[in-house]
Amino acid sequence: MDQAPPPPAVHACAADAIQRGKALLAFHFGETDHELQVSGPVKVLPPVKSLRGKGKFDVLEVWGYIYKGQYRMRFLYAQMEGCVLMGQEVLEAADPY
Repeated sequence: MDQAPPPPAVHACAADAIQRGKALLAFHFGETDHELQVSGPVKVLPPVKSLRGKGKFDVLEVWGYIYKGQYRMRFLYAQMEGCVLMGQEVLEAADPY
């Protein structure tokens, strides 16, 4: 009898990524009457190599919403104890043309 693979473990920094996502959207939009929302699930992407040395960063992806916009945010965490944020990006899910 085949068993399904176990579900992926929740990353230790998943809650931190959601919290930082809310702060990042608030920073980009400033004060607004529109409600912003960032929610899970937090997607764990393959690690990326650091710019220096041989280390790697864990990459966590969350989605945020404000008014009619959708935003993909990725947070890069050092692979060490604690949630040490090393980088972040935010990109609107829109067609530029």
